[in-house]
Order: sequence, then structure tokens, then C-alpha cells
Amino acid sequence: MGHGFSAVREQRLDEYAERFSQAGMVVLLFDYRYFGASGGEPRQLLGIRRQLQDWEAAVAAARSLPSVDPDRIALFGSSFGGGHVQAIAARDSAIAAAVAQAPFCDGLRNLKGLGASHIMRLTVAGLRDMVSKLFGLEPYRIPVVGAPGTKAVMATPDAVSSFARIDPPGSTWRNEVCARIALSVASYRPGNSAGAIRCPILYTIADQDSIMPARLAYDAARRASQAEIKSYDCVHFDVYLPPLWDEVVADQTEFLVRHLGPH
Repeated sequence: MGHGFSAVREQRLDEYAERFSQAGMVVLLFDYRYFGASGGEPRQLLGIRRQLQDWEAAVAAARSLPSVDPDRIALFGSSFGGGHVQAIAARDSAIAAAVAQAPFCDGLRNLKGLGASHIMRLTVAGLRDMVSKLFGLEPYRIPVVGAPGTKAVMATPDAVSSFARIDPPGSTWRNEVCARIALSVASYRPGNSAGAIRCPILYTIADQDSIMPARLAYDAARRASQAEIKSYDCVHFDVYLPPLWDEVVADQTEFLVRHLGPH
């Protein structure tokens, strides 16, 4: 199990893990390198290729556990991690099932909702960070969430309050990320690989999602030959929290038990 953009495991994914564990599953929940409880420098560096490598390492670690059937490995990714789940499931034909929750699907098509001025702010910040890297300087970091008009990655009216809803006291999450990710996220289009996914995959879709637009998740699901869809009339962060969370996690647990159970 892996989280979304800059997020760490204690931001509600541990609650999902507990529920899956209670249903009899072994759960490996990890933080990406440079974030949360994981090591690595510089901190808050989000690299798509590196995070995909972290997923591959987590899958390999799970398959090596004596209590785990290596032929019954499932993936669970939320938000940006939901994009990674699609990419990994498409390239690893031995994955038995996957859950993509409110998933990132197409960075290029996501840009249309940002507006030209915000795209420009993020691009300038990304270039500044790359210059810092070139000269061996401290990375230039920008906020993950912020008010409209700021250079935060998510600069929507409810961005700050929404992240606060899932962030517990004592969390290791930091509201910053190395700005260079702004230069590469548009080229990341994991939903386009959904046609290569051969395992059952559950798309958990928030129909009012403005962060990871629902229409892009529906498009990806149509490409996957064994896709199942559970949709909810809510915004992006509602799937993480009660009262809706109880329904969401129950649907996901039923899906995973059905596809991972003994055959």
C-alpha cells in the first residue's frame, strides 16, 4: 500500500491497512523514499521513477515473506499512488489484484484544470529548483497545498483544509515538495497503460473530484479488461473519512477478499 502526492502512511492509510488485516490479509504499508518514515536525502523529493522503484521493491519484499503467497499479491494506491498502481500492475503480470483509489491518471489532461497562470507559477518554480540542483544547492521547495493564487501544487479554495482533515496530530507529513516535480508530472500518464492490466482492478472514484478528475478515472477503467468500478458522490478527500469511509473500505475489502481468497 502506498499513498498519494507527498502524503505519508499515517494520513489515514493505516486505517485501511487495519481493516484489511482484520479481514485476514498481510499488509505492507510503506512511505516513499524522502518522505515520512523512510530515509533518503534531500527530503521531500518526489521523483516518479524513484517512486515506481519503491513500489517494485515493496512488491518484491512482500513476495519474500514466509507468510505470504507470492501468487496472491495485491496493490493498493491512493491518489498519486493510484497512478503508480496502474503502472505497476500493467508491467507486472503476476499481480493478482489492484485497487486504485481516486487515482491520478493523466498529468497532461490534468493541466487543463489548473489555468495558465498557475501552470506558469509551477513551471518557474520547477526551473528554479533544477538550477539549484545543477549548482549543488539546497532544493527549492514549494507548498503542496495553499490558497488560490499561490505557487502551491494544489492551490484550490479547500486544499489546506482538506489535507488537514486527514493529517493526524504528530504526523510526519510536511507541506512542501521539491519544485522540480512540476516539470515532469504532465508527462506521467499511467491511465494510458490500463489496457495492459490483466488482473482485476477496482477503481474507487469520487464523482465530484476536482483534484483527480473522475472522468479520467472512468476513461482508464474502460481500458482495463477486468476493471470494476465503485463510485461515490463526493469530493476527493471524502473517501478517506467517515461516514463515507466505512462504505468505501468495506467495498474494497470485499473486492480484495474475493480476488485474493483461496481458489
